[in-house]
Amino acid sequence: MEPQDLVRGTVKLVSLPEVFIKVNSMVDDPTCSASDIGKYISKDPALTAKLLKIANSPLYGFPSRIDTVSRSITVIGTRGLRDLILASSTIDAFAKFDSDLVDINKFWSHSLYCGVLARLLATKCNALHTEPFFVSGLLHDIGKLIIQSKLPEMARKVHNREDESNLARFELENEVIGFNHASVGSALLRAWKLPVNIQDAVEHHHTPSLAKESPMGAAIIHIADSITNSKGYSISTARNIRIDQTAWTITGLNHEIIENLLDEAEIQFKISLELFFQQAA
Repeated sequence: MEPQDLVRGTVKLVSLPEVFIKVNSMVDDPTCSASDIGKYISKDPALTAKLLKIANSPLYGFPSRIDTVSRSITVIGTRGLRDLILASSTIDAFAKFDSDLVDINKFWSHSLYCGVLARLLATKCNALHTEPFFVSGLLHDIGKLIIQSKLPEMARKVHNREDESNLARFELENEVIGFNHASVGSALLRAWKLPVNIQDAVEHHHTPSLAKESPMGAAIIHIADSITNSKGYSISTARNIRIDQTAWTITGLNHEIIENLLDEAEIQFKISLELFFQQAA
């Protein structure tokens, strides 16, 4: 069995809406302008309302009100807008996931905090576009939900071994299943035709030294994931929180820089929680 074998049925079960698929293709089409994308999104009133709410939130801090999608594209950018549609769509798609092995509210709290912190860390690394880091952080553990849905007995075996093992969750998955949630998550993003840098960051968020397409993305998500767990937003019973030295080297970050971001991360997390999860309810 390979990660893509789990994903084949999941893509049909958890499909992204047509609007995201269309916007994703338009963003990558050099003949499509920001105006074209804005006009297409504006045909969906519910999505338009969501995006304008996000664009007018303190996350962006724009001084005057943004009242059109085309104006929000000016502020956020076409790729940033595409990534926000993806974030909202994925949360909606998985919002009703049910498993006795995972508290779905804790899962999304962990994922959202990781995404928020990753975006803040990306600014400290002088990233030109920060939304892909938010999306990568938000989706880094999505493979866990697929494994628990498709391989419940193996997932339970991994879960039961966490308390007594010194191995990390992904290492236990490798032993029990033969691959881990990061690989499954990356396979899903590949099937969704998401950008390669997001796929790579998700696939290697536990092993940033192996990332080839987006070592910076993988390193930032690796650090953000570890810090998120240390802050108590954890979905795992594992107590060992380890940060790969490679991640510090790639990013140039240190604990002092991160410590100075945590108050802002908490503020943005609470704002994002309201923005994204009132929509999914």
